[in-house]
Amino acid sequence: MLAAELIDTMLPALKPADTVGEALNWMQEHRIGQMVLTDQTEYKGLLSEDVLMDVADEDRPLSEVMRLFEQVYVYETQHALELLSVALEHRLEVLAVLNDAKEFMGTVSVNELLKNFANELGMTEAGAILILSIDERDYSLAEISRLIESNNTKVISSYFSSAAYGMPDKSRLTLKLNRRDIGPVVSTLERFGYNIEAAFANAPIESIDQERLDLLLRYLNT
Repeated sequence: MLAAELIDTMLPALKPADTVGEALNWMQEHRIGQMVLTDQTEYKGLLSEDVLMDVADEDRPLSEVMRLFEQVYVYETQHALELLSVALEHRLEVLAVLNDAKEFMGTVSVNELLKNFANELGMTEAGAILILSIDERDYSLAEISRLIESNNTKVISSYFSSAAYGMPDKSRLTLKLNRRDIGPVVSTLERFGYNIEAAFANAPIESIDQERLDLLLRYLNT
C-alpha cells in the first residue's frame, strides 16, 4: 500500500479564503479534528479543530489562523508503514500527500490508514495472536512456520521486533494465525524450546492476556 492508493477523495482541502466557521462545519461533517490547508497546489500545513474553536470570529479567513505541521507531509510513493510512523510520531489525524514536485495530491485519514493496515495484517480475520520471546540467533521464520503448519495452522502475518542492543534474547516475534484453537501449536513450539510470552485467542489456553489484545484492537479501530 502506497500513499497515493490511500488518499481519501472525500476529504476536502481547506483554502486560505475559507472561514473558520466553514472549516469547523467540514470537520464536524467528516468527524475529524484536523484538515489540510492548501493554496492552489501548495501545501500550507494543518488546521486543528482545537485551534479553530479558540477563534472568536467565525468569519475570520483561515489565512489569518495559526496552522500546524507545515513541514510534516508524506510523498505519494511512500509505503503505508512509513505513513504510520509519521502519523504516530506527530499524533496526526490526517496526512498531506505530495508528489515529487511537492504539489499537494490529497489527504490520507490516519483512521482509515490504521484500518487498512489492520486488514493487511489479517488483524480483522478470525484467528489467534501469538507472541514469542526469542533470541535473535534462534530466529528462523521458516522453521517456526513449519512447526505451526504441522498442526494444520497457517501464519497469516508476522512481525519481528529486535531487542535493545546487548539484549538479543529479548526480541519478540508476533504471529497472527488462521485458527483460534492454538493449544496444539503452543505445545509444539514449547516442546521445541520456544518461549511463548503471550497468546490471545477466543479458545482458552494458558497465558492468555485478553486485556492487551482488546487494547490493541481498540486502538486499531479508533
